[in-house]
Amino acid sequence: MDSQIKTVFILLKYTYGLVPIVAGLDKFINILTDWSQYISSGFAAILPFEAKTFMSIVGVIEIIAGILVLYRPRIGGYVVMGWLLAIALTLLFSGHYIDVAVRDIVMAIGAFSLVKLADSIVQQKV
Repeated sequence: MDSQIKTVFILLKYTYGLVPIVAGLDKFINILTDWSQYISSGFAAILPFEAKTFMSIVGVIEIIAGILVLYRPRIGGYVVMGWLLAIALTLLFSGHYIDVAVRDIVMAIGAFSLVKLADSIVQQKV
């Protein structure tokens, strides 16, 4: 395998593994931002619990997704890609934080690229 491709794969794997873990942990401590501000008021109204509780659940999901990327990048990359697209669509439909939605779409493309590189590496080993 070309060492440059391997370098890009490793960089993407650790980026898409560690960033969701950090973001997930931050859902509990809110150092980066107050994550509950990203929940639309309409969605918050139908939640059976507080927005903070919902964001804690989101945090656990993000931590699991990050760990999955680190250990199974072919699967985890798809999970992170889907998660980012779901967040982006939610933000786009809410009409708020469009800049964040666009960034999440771009990051989802990066996660898809990770999956394709992982596929390529697995095929070369066979």
